[in-house]
Amino acid sequence: MVDLSQYLPILIFLFIAAGLSALFVFLPMGVAWLTGAHQPDAEKLSEYECGFPAFEDPRSQFDVRFYLVAILFIIFDLEAAFLFPWAVSLDMTGWTGWITMMVFLGELAIGLAYAWKIGALDWE
Repeated sequence: MVDLSQYLPILIFLFIAAGLSALFVFLPMGVAWLTGAHQPDAEKLSEYECGFPAFEDPRSQFDVRFYLVAILFIIFDLEAAFLFPWAVSLDMTGWTGWITMMVFLGELAIGLAYAWKIGALDWE
């Protein structure tokens, strides 16, 4: 027979995490309902980001350049995320780790040069 008592702390942790998550989600909703903050009026429904009504349908398609810039941002953000652990563990990885990272950075530089050449970074 398997002794499952060693999993009891994990189970307790999961119940506490689920309870706190539910509390953080439902407590603000309950407070808003009790205080009457859930009743929108004309002021609450007005535009708040730019200060003036939208000119066109908000469900219109975006230009593909928005997506290209977002993808390039994610790629170079991940590059930075990979550089920190690499720099910390460089003494353990040695020349193999250094060469591998240089190949990775080279591929990213070629990708950036290609994106620059086709005009993905140009904004009209």
